[in-house]
Amino acid sequence: MEVIDGNAVASDLLEELAKKIQTFEDQKPCVVFIRVGEDPASISYVRKKEKTADKIGIESRLLIFPVSISEDELLDKISELNTDSSVHGILVQAPLPSHIDDRKVFNYVSPNKDVDGFNATNLGLLCQENKDAFASCTPAGILELLKRTLIDTEGKHVVVLGRSLIVGKPVGILLLQKGVPGNATVTYCHSRTPDLANHTQQADILIAAIGKPHFVKKSMVKPGAVVIDVGINRITDRSRKSGFRLVGDVNFEEVSNISSFITPVPGGVGPMTVAMLMKNTVKAFEQSLDQVTNQ
Repeated sequence: MEVIDGNAVASDLLEELAKKIQTFEDQKPCVVFIRVGEDPASISYVRKKEKTADKIGIESRLLIFPVSISEDELLDKISELNTDSSVHGILVQAPLPSHIDDRKVFNYVSPNKDVDGFNATNLGLLCQENKDAFASCTPAGILELLKRTLIDTEGKHVVVLGRSLIVGKPVGILLLQKGVPGNATVTYCHSRTPDLANHTQQADILIAAIGKPHFVKKSMVKPGAVVIDVGINRITDRSRKSGFRLVGDVNFEEVSNISSFITPVPGGVGPMTVAMLMKNTVKAFEQSLDQVTNQ
């Protein structure tokens, strides 16, 4: 069994991006983070993204709005950023307040600046295997992990636990595409799938993105399978100063004994999500330069 070190892979990717950014002459990539309210998790996530951007030479700007902001006011601000040529990427940090339709907001971000990959246009382009499309960062990070760990996906049976627009659906689409990694046979499972273990036991590669701590047990996994754990769940742990610890959707202690490769939580898929956001921002910047050249 080999534990896939997401921190190490992300670090390598960020180093490559930093070197590329140094070759840009006059202008640098710029990403704008939008945060609504004071959700502690959102504050922490955005701060980490800002620090990573700064470390590799990407300009970042943070716009903070009160939780009382109206949907129209937020859309107006996004509209301004859509037309600002100095901004290459826009990220709206979820969750948003209940009075704001997050899907409407994500679709309002220009597809050319949608570095989160949540816009319906990019999801459609992803289905068409358009290389200019922005894939959402966690699924793209999973593929990068598989690629850099030299895990073969061609002809493999991938079982995806979860069907969200952020992880489940796009990761299956990416693994179905022609190329490397890709060419896999993909099965989607979810909360309404009967006899779930019968499906997961057939997986050469099992991707768990179901949002339930320690849901995947040893009995659900085929010996020798590659297990990618996307879950980030807080569980009570009074032995820790914080009072909690982070665990994945997979029971790591059990499953690691029979898997060939497995990602830990934390330190597996999580670091890749931030790294792929940076990669998407650099890609958006390069595409903006191409657009200027072609005008």
